[in-house]
Amino acid sequence: LLLQKGSSPVAPVHVVNEESADKTNLGFIHAFVAAISVIIVSELGDKTFFIAAIMAMRYNRLTVLAGAMLALGLMTCLSVLFGYATTVIPRVYTYYVSTALFAIFGIRMLREGLKMSPDEGQEELEEVQAEIKKKDEELQRTKLLNGPGDVESGPGTNIPQKKWLHFISPIFVQAFTLTFLAEWGDRSQLTTIVLAAREDPYGVAVGGTVGHCLCTGLAVIGGRMIAQKISVRTVTIIGGIVFLAFAFSALFISPDSGF
Repeated sequence: LLLQKGSSPVAPVHVVNEESADKTNLGFIHAFVAAISVIIVSELGDKTFFIAAIMAMRYNRLTVLAGAMLALGLMTCLSVLFGYATTVIPRVYTYYVSTALFAIFGIRMLREGLKMSPDEGQEELEEVQAEIKKKDEELQRTKLLNGPGDVESGPGTNIPQKKWLHFISPIFVQAFTLTFLAEWGDRSQLTTIVLAAREDPYGVAVGGTVGHCLCTGLAVIGGRMIAQKISVRTVTIIGGIVFLAFAFSALFISPDSGF
């Protein structure tokens, strides 16, 4: 009778599955929020932001946005893979090491922000403008060298479409290359790696990509106006506070809690 009555052995399995699903969902949400938060405060007023803003004023916005987002999406995925590779190390170590790195990033950003002048971003803006101008000159020299051989190219700036796919152009390649190189070794890349080592990797990948989309889209739409109005000093200070907040949260969240 006890065996016939008792369907209890099945119930705990169902409960465990529900708890596991809830834990996974919560881990994804926490990782998503963490990633999108730190990417926004890291990228606003950053070099990649200025690259997208300035190029969007000179060239087709969709082409610039596509090239920049492909570079940032690829970099985010690579960073998540780098961070996820560290999960072979026991979680308790990666959790507290990543927490220490967040604290270091936060303190460093606060110090940088407090030392900045209110017009700090203008220097980086001018540096990016000079870099893009140099790339433009190189592109023009390449066109002058290769252009005369093709009658269809004419005196204009269009590259023969037969040499490129419909959505790929020299501007697309330039936006991709400049953004990828500027992002390599940047604070946001290191942050993504650290996040992926302690959070749900899918949540970090999605949150990081969405954060980059928002910042790059804002740069492309707003252009120079946003680049000149934005206060890099304020964003840096806020970023330092956000990083310290995530480090401080480790005091209340267990490494084994799933997120």
